[in-house]
Amino acid sequence: MRDTRNTELAEVAESDLVTRRGPFRAVAFRDPYDGNEHLALVRGEPRGLQDVLVRVHSECLTGDVFGALRCECGAQLRSAVDAIADAGCGVLVYLRGHEGRGIGLVAKVRTHVLQDEQGLDTVDSATALGLPVDVRDFGAAARVLRHIGVGSVRLLSNNEDKVLALTDHGITVTGRVPLLEPVDEHNVRYLTAKRDRLGHDLPHLGSLG
Repeated sequence: MRDTRNTELAEVAESDLVTRRGPFRAVAFRDPYDGNEHLALVRGEPRGLQDVLVRVHSECLTGDVFGALRCECGAQLRSAVDAIADAGCGVLVYLRGHEGRGIGLVAKVRTHVLQDEQGLDTVDSATALGLPVDVRDFGAAARVLRHIGVGSVRLLSNNEDKVLALTDHGITVTGRVPLLEPVDEHNVRYLTAKRDRLGHDLPHLGSLG
C-alpha cells in the first residue's frame, strides 16, 4: 500500500465563511492522492491543540442537500456543525467522492431501488449489484488535519472503523464522541443494518429493527 501520510495538499484556498452557526474558516483543497476537491470548516484556532473536536463527514447528496430521510447523514452533518460551534473550536472535514460509501451517486440510487422493491438492506443492495460495501479512503481527511495543525482529535462518529482509518493515516484519536440521531420509520432499517452489518455503535436503537 502506498504511504500517503506525508503527502502535501496539491491546492489550498481559504476564506471566511459565515453560516447559520456563525463564522468558520473554509479550507478548500484538492487532494493529490484521490484527486477530489474537499472542504474543511474550521472554528476557532485549533492549530497545535490536543483533543480537537472533529467530524469527518462523507458526502451524501441526497441526505446532506435534499434532506432524504432514509439515512441520517444530513442530520449528522447539522449536528456536527452545531457541536463544533458550541465547542468554540473544531473542524468539520467534508469528503467528496464518498457518495454511497464510495460507489457513486448513480450506483447508490440503484441500491435504493433494490431496497424499496426487494427489501434488501444497504449492504446486500450493493453486493447484489456486484459493488463493494465500502471503498472510502480517509487519507484526505488526515492530510488536511495535518495542514491545519491539529494535534489530536476527538472524533464525532459512531463508526469505530473511521477511528482506525484515521489512526492508520497517522492521526491520533483520543476519543470517539457519539453522534446519535432520532430513529423513525424512514431510517430504522438503514440504521439497523449499520449496527448489525457494519458494526456502528448505535445503542439508542435498542431492540428496534
